[in-house]
Amino acid sequence: MRTKDKTLMAAIEKFVSDFTDSTGISPTMQEVADGVGSSKATVHRYIAQMCEDGIINYSGYRTMNSTKAKVQVVRVPVLGRIACGIPKFAEENIEEYVKLPVALFGKGDFFILRAYGDSMIEAGIDDGDLVLIRQQNTADVGQIVVALMEDEATIKRFYPEPENHRVRLHPENSRMEDIYVDNCEIQGVAVKVLKDLE
Repeated sequence: MRTKDKTLMAAIEKFVSDFTDSTGISPTMQEVADGVGSSKATVHRYIAQMCEDGIINYSGYRTMNSTKAKVQVVRVPVLGRIACGIPKFAEENIEEYVKLPVALFGKGDFFILRAYGDSMIEAGIDDGDLVLIRQQNTADVGQIVVALMEDEATIKRFYPEPENHRVRLHPENSRMEDIYVDNCEIQGVAVKVLKDLE
């Protein structure tokens, strides 16, 4: 795969996955080519190599996928770790993609972050948990958000204090104090926690 364009490869994988998820059938080779803006011959070469490497399972012909036709899913990237203690830089590296059923998680633009630290334990977010975030740049008072302050991101409860020209970020750990910032950028709102049971 050294000679293959990784951007085109990712686009092909995403198009095939999204098309199959939304329609319940796999796209034709021509539909993939049209969808990623490339020639059918180029797409055919890429798909053949991707199948050989185990990246996708695709025959190149339209087939019915009865399971996916019944279950609508959303494809969500798993990003890096985020602090639930001392804020750390938000790693935007995608570790992998997971498919979540719309019936359980709803529709929207989501991403998943791996939490670490203990500042949100009283909200049920423990070290190592996966937190499903709905991507949005606003939040209601008291929601748990991913807040970006300069180049540091953290998960905390959001309490704007416009009268004091600041924002209070509240940890859900009674042993920790609130963080006050002049401003922060909301990157999303936490909607679910995915965790292993002990």
